[in-house]
Amino acid sequence: MRLTRAAVLVRAKAAALDGVRRLNCWGSRLTDISVCRDLPNVEVITFSINSISDLEPLNQCQNLSELYLRKNNITSLNELFYLKNLPRLRVLWLSENPCCGSDPHHYRMTVLRNLPSLQKLDNQAVTEEELFQALVDGEEITAPPSRRSVENGCLESTESSAAESTTETASELRTFSLEETNKIREELGMKPVPRDKFSSFSPRETDCYRKKRNNVLNAILLLMKELDAEGLEIVQQTVGRKLQAFRKKELQE
Repeated sequence: MRLTRAAVLVRAKAAALDGVRRLNCWGSRLTDISVCRDLPNVEVITFSINSISDLEPLNQCQNLSELYLRKNNITSLNELFYLKNLPRLRVLWLSENPCCGSDPHHYRMTVLRNLPSLQKLDNQAVTEEELFQALVDGEEITAPPSRRSVENGCLESTESSAAESTTETASELRTFSLEETNKIREELGMKPVPRDKFSSFSPRETDCYRKKRNNVLNAILLLMKELDAEGLEIVQQTVGRKLQAFRKKELQE
């Protein structure tokens, strides 16, 4: 099959972009980095001293190992959401962006909490102690940043509606948990739990409890990677005994 001239040019351009390993646009007044979607094999990107605010195109750069974003216009740490699935990212320079805020400890812990594979952040080596501390002090990012959209001729933020949705969902989950718990207890021939004795947390308290539990779980899982077979057997035995104690306590209630 004979290719048209346009098709040949498209293929040539794609082949050229596939071959890009390093991209240096330092101080180029960039605001749009959508070209990154066409750079699947790029390994090092330098975007320092620009006006970049949206990191979404970077989530296509699966071979990226070094990313330099110092002095841009990144306003939210939720932009890290787009970097969480980059398996080879080891170096990130993000300082001097609005998202760094006024608390350098919280900023660094949040970055490391979400990008634990980093070896260097802001030209400073990452330590094992910091990675453990990040599980406690860092904020987990589970969603991309909200974007302001135009609707009915007005600018409207999605943050307030998201907060309302979270509150409603938390309330629904508490009710569902009580009903589901009593359904299981009924199937086991156990008495239902009265509503006044069921944990009644506010949405904020429920969220704090969930974050604390996740922090503990992540810390345990991280530590388990360092255990040998004998250590894992000890953990298994300890967990087994604790589960038995919980079940025995439930049967007595």
